[in-house]
Amino acid sequence: MSIRQLFLAASLGVVLPAGAQGSATPLPAPLPASAAPATVTGQAALTTTFSLAQTLQAARNNLDVSLARRALAAAQGDVASANHAPAPVLSAKASQMDLQNGIGGGNLFSQKRIDKSIGLDWTWERGNKRELRTLAAQRNASAAQADIEDALVQQQLAAASAFFDLLAAQERISQVDAIARSAAQLAATAARRVQAGDLAAQDAARTDIEAQRASTDLLTAKLDRQSAALALAQITGFTGPGTLVALPDWPARPAPDAAADDNVIYPAIEARADVRAAQQRVEAARAALDVASAQKKADITLGTSFDHFPGTSNRLLELRLQMPLYGILGGYNFQGEIARAQAQLDQAQDLLEKTRRAASADLQRLQQDKQGAAARALSFETIILPRARKVAEMAELAYSKGAMSLTDLIDARRTLRATLIEDLAARTDHAKASQAWLLRQP
Repeated sequence: MSIRQLFLAASLGVVLPAGAQGSATPLPAPLPASAAPATVTGQAALTTTFSLAQTLQAARNNLDVSLARRALAAAQGDVASANHAPAPVLSAKASQMDLQNGIGGGNLFSQKRIDKSIGLDWTWERGNKRELRTLAAQRNASAAQADIEDALVQQQLAAASAFFDLLAAQERISQVDAIARSAAQLAATAARRVQAGDLAAQDAARTDIEAQRASTDLLTAKLDRQSAALALAQITGFTGPGTLVALPDWPARPAPDAAADDNVIYPAIEARADVRAAQQRVEAARAALDVASAQKKADITLGTSFDHFPGTSNRLLELRLQMPLYGILGGYNFQGEIARAQAQLDQAQDLLEKTRRAASADLQRLQQDKQGAAARALSFETIILPRARKVAEMAELAYSKGAMSLTDLIDARRTLRATLIEDLAARTDHAKASQAWLLRQP
């Protein structure tokens, strides 16, 4: 019986009759998605286990989020720096010192002929510069706050993806290990049959090659698991004393009509943190343009000083007023600053539109990924994988009865192995897509 006939029989629901124990060893069934082991074959006894919720919580406090919080603290400092009026300036001077005739004798402060004065100057900012400057800083601080929220989502997305990669790597080790044990048992049985003269040496060599390939696949799976654990540790900061082990927090099984759900209500684009951050930067750039335009209203500096000059008067008062003549005697009236601020506003508006388009495309992609991954995972779970298992079981039985060649048995086992790996990949993609859709909800 060929492998093609076995597939046809499995799809039609035909079951071969059970027989006596033969030389072929059936493949152990891999663990279901909901029963992943707490420990992985070959790992040390000391482990650090964690759930998806713990992973997401750790991602909310990793270094990338901390950097975003530092940026917010700096932006809040800019608000305090912007929201203050110019401080008064205290000045003191000594003048009118006669170097030719001398300054006379007596007390330095009351009798010597030195004109002494102490004054105070204060700048009056015109054009609401302080309010506009503060508004721009507040808008930048609001954008930094939205950046934190976006960083939280981004890091949780990365952490969830790494978590499911590690979980899939753990299950892949279990599956490949089961395949390797079965292949080793088949090779040992074939070796005994060769010694008994019941099997050709060439067929035994083929079973040994399959056993070696399965052993190599197991080693590769263990290395992949180590890489996945390192990637997750880098995002979450998990540095436990032993091996990292992800708990089997797979999402719920997709509904049969998950791929046909076209009535998805998208969350508002404007509610996304990245869009809100871009919107706040537009407002900050608009306030900065107003600040640049307000510089055309010259600030006025008011000052007064009290003078003391022995021999003339002990109580002299001076009043001062200073104002730069922008655009009156000088030809420059802050055209450069205004042009730059306008260009930055236009740039911020373009970035806002680009962010909105990217956010819309991202939501559509997330919906398509979620529906496509759900349909694929459901298809493997309910149709493809059960048929592959049935074909493999029928091949084992047929080989034990002598009704199938070793080549067809190996092909059936390879098909099951590939299907198991593809099923795990489908469940992993569905888990990632489902979690990404949840994290992107406002």
